[in-house]
Amino acid sequence: MIKRVVASIALSSLLLFSCNKKKEEKEEVSVYPVTTPVMMDTVIDKEFVAQIRSVKNIEVRAQEKGFLEKIYVDEGQYVHQGQVLFQIMPKLYQAELLKAQAEVAQATIELKNASTLANSNIVSKNERSMAKAKLDAANAEANLAQTHLSFTNIKAPFSGIINRLPLKLGSLVDEGDLLTSLSDNNEVYTYFNVSEPEYLNYQMHAADRGSNQISLVMANGDIYPQKGEVQTIEGEFDNETGNIAFRAKFPNPDKLLRNGETGKVRMTLPLKNAMIIPQKATYEIQDQKYVFVVGKDGVARSKNIKVAYELPDVYVVGSGLATGDRILLEGVQKVKDDQKVKVKAQDPKRVLQSLKLKAE
Repeated sequence: MIKRVVASIALSSLLLFSCNKKKEEKEEVSVYPVTTPVMMDTVIDKEFVAQIRSVKNIEVRAQEKGFLEKIYVDEGQYVHQGQVLFQIMPKLYQAELLKAQAEVAQATIELKNASTLANSNIVSKNERSMAKAKLDAANAEANLAQTHLSFTNIKAPFSGIINRLPLKLGSLVDEGDLLTSLSDNNEVYTYFNVSEPEYLNYQMHAADRGSNQISLVMANGDIYPQKGEVQTIEGEFDNETGNIAFRAKFPNPDKLLRNGETGKVRMTLPLKNAMIIPQKATYEIQDQKYVFVVGKDGVARSKNIKVAYELPDVYVVGSGLATGDRILLEGVQKVKDDQKVKVKAQDPKRVLQSLKLKAE
């Protein structure tokens, strides 16, 4: 009997100890660390969708009308400056040149005769002047005919790569018809649009960004090996998008980049007095970011925030928080909205130092 009483007391003690332990653990878990946002200067790497254009890219068009008699190049071929690309049937223009040259010869003879007669006072000096004017007009017509004939041979204005050939041999070409386009890809431009706040940060804090150099992320995700440099910014913002266009130039020694490609430029932008919080202090519902703000009454209330930029392990907050707000650092998946919690404050700077923050 005594043994049963002792065993019962021991069991009761064990259960009481177990309950007290669970209660202590529960109370210990219910104490959550909180911190506040940090206001600091930093830099971010922002990517912008970019269009790639050759520094030199032109349309090659016919300057005369006629049949396309010869095509000397192929699509994708590299050509040199001055190389003949196409020939439009020149016979008509050759005939016009011969006619003009004959008129020059006739006018030359007439001027010679008029000069001889004028020197002998047989005809007036005005007759010689008229003959001289006729020769000048004949020379002008001959030069014009020679120019028209030269236009039947279409040459490359600079070295580059031939693009698509829309016309075939024998096609009837009219003046101004497109024959191909020519691209010099030794250097390329990238055009990309920047928002007004980012433009202002870029312009007003030039010393903080270090240089105008930028990187290019190609369409396959690889980083282009050459660095580019921002050269110009357009003169006005687009009223519909609120953006302004930047232009950067990249060297292209291996001809890897071609006119018409797309990519993303990665540009370093300075941020002054940015509000930074740890990513682990947030949670997401339907693509919206939230934090728990703990008030003076100890009640945790969810608050929607707008994330302006994402850095390693931290967010730059665009709106939704005040500098003195106490945010729940851990336990965001356990705490419920309007739940009263016990908290322990942690130094926000030490919190950030424990993360992989690359800001200064």
